[in-house]
Parts: sequence; C-alpha cells; structure tokens
Amino acid sequence: MDNMEKRHPDMELIFEGNKQWVERKRLEDPEFFERRAKGQSPKYLYIGCSDSRIPANEISGREPGEMFVHRNIANMVVHTDVNLLSVLQYAIEVLKVKHVIVVGHYGCGGVAAAMSDKQFGLIDNWLTNIKDVIRLHEEEFHSIEDEEARFRRLVELNVVEQVINLSKTSIIQNALRREDPPQLHGLVYDLREGILKDLNVQTDHIKQYDRIYGMQ
Repeated sequence: MDNMEKRHPDMELIFEGNKQWVERKRLEDPEFFERRAKGQSPKYLYIGCSDSRIPANEISGREPGEMFVHRNIANMVVHTDVNLLSVLQYAIEVLKVKHVIVVGHYGCGGVAAAMSDKQFGLIDNWLTNIKDVIRLHEEEFHSIEDEEARFRRLVELNVVEQVINLSKTSIIQNALRREDPPQLHGLVYDLREGILKDLNVQTDHIKQYDRIYGMQ
C-alpha cells in the first residue's frame, strides 16, 4: 500500500487480530473453516442487546454456526421492526431453530435511558417501547425503593415482555402449530459475574387473549 491507501491504525488492529484468530483456529482444528463454509444449521436464535461487552457465542459457550444472532438496543421485539421480523422468519422457517432466546443484561444503557425523563434524540421513539413496559408493571416498578434494584428489575421485566411480544407474532404462532415447535426463553446476563439467569418466562397465559392476538 502507498501512503494514500494506508489503513488507519485502529483498522490495522482488526486485520491483525483476524490473522491471529485464523492461525489459532487452524492450529486447534485444521478443518474449522472448511466445515463452516459448507453451511449453517443453528439450534438457537439469540435476540440480544447491541452492547459491545456481550459476545453472544462466547457467553453461551457456543461455537460459530450454532447460534443465529440478532441484536438491537435493549434486545427489543417490536412488531413494526422489519429487520427483527425478517431474522425471526428466516430462523424459524428456513433454519428451523429449536430455541428463540431473548437475552437482556443488567446495566443496559437503553433501559437506563428509558427510566430517565431526558431526551436523547431519534432513539427516544425506540425507548418508548421500554417505557411501555414500565406502564404495564407500574405498581411493581414504583414499589421498589432502591434505584439499582428497580433498574435491575426493569431489565428483567423488559425481557419478559419481549418474549411475550415474540409469542404474539404470526411467525411464532404459525410455528407453534408444528409437531416440534420452537421454545421461547428469556435470560438476563450479569456483566459483573458473567452468569446467565433464566427468567423462566411463561407465555401460556397469552392464550386467554386468543380472541385478540390469535390467528387462523
């Protein structure tokens, strides 16, 4: 490269890191890349936050090819988000994933922003979906006096509501009619401990609203 084409040092870190990663992988498993190039058949769809501190494969101990991933601010399932719906449909109908997992995390900046009364710009429209979670659980939310505990609980409630939102989509409702339907899960990741917590989200109660959300 001449001086005009010289990469920025930050980008050099990316390419050098890539070379080192390739070398490590080939030492560990000479056929690693050949196998991955043949296609993917993941068992899981991971819907998580865009936070850079949470690598989906690493925190779950999964190898590349085992987990299909969609990320956005605060791990939201918004029914007008064509990006999310496209990923969900592809994962369910083409890849035939067995598990759809919504993963939130304590300390989520998006959830913290939604708890405040400040304006942040365009993202305020996205954060309204989290404010709706506060509205749905207002009594419990405001009964928690400790601010940090209230913050952590909202992270959990947000995950629960996003799993419920998943269960309302036509994609999931159609998939649930299959003989081997996908399972829905809600987890929270603790940045301080590195542990995933299962919220044991139950979506059966949504059936009582079949007259509203049900589809034939």
